[in-house]
Amino acid sequence: MGKMKYKFLEHTADIKFQSEGKTLDKAFTNAGYALLEIITDKEKIKAIKKKKISVKGKDKEQLLLNFLEEFLFLLDSEDFVVGKIEKLKIKENELVAELIGDKASKYDFSNSVKAITYNEMRVEKKGKNFICQVVLDV
Repeated sequence: MGKMKYKFLEHTADIKFQSEGKTLDKAFTNAGYALLEIITDKEKIKAIKKKKISVKGKDKEQLLLNFLEEFLFLLDSEDFVVGKIEKLKIKENELVAELIGDKASKYDFSNSVKAITYNEMRVEKKGKNFICQVVLDV
C-alpha cells in the first residue's frame, strides 16, 4: 500500500455565547449560567454545598475570564459543580459571589469545556444593558 499520504491534526472547536443583563453583575451571572449549561449539559444540579469565591482582574474582560475559570477549577480540583450563582457583586475589578452546588461525581455529565479563551472576549455596555461575549474551547 505504500506510505500513508495523510495525517490527523489536532482540531479545536469553539462555542461562542453572549450574555446580557441590566447590570454588570447580572450580565456576569448570566455568563456563568451559560457556561454551566454547557459544562453540565443542562443536568439539574442540587444545591447542597456553598462556596464563596473572590476573583480579580486588571479589566472587566480578565475579571470575566477569571470568574468563569473558577467553575472549571472547582470542577477539576474539588469535584464541585455549581448549580446556582448568588450574591454576585462586582466592585472595581473584583468580583465576589456565592456558588451553590454539589459533588460533580454524583452526576453523569462529561464536561466538554477545555478552556475559557480571550478570543473575541468582550464586556461592554449596549444601550441600557451590559453584554458579555465569551468563546469556549471545547
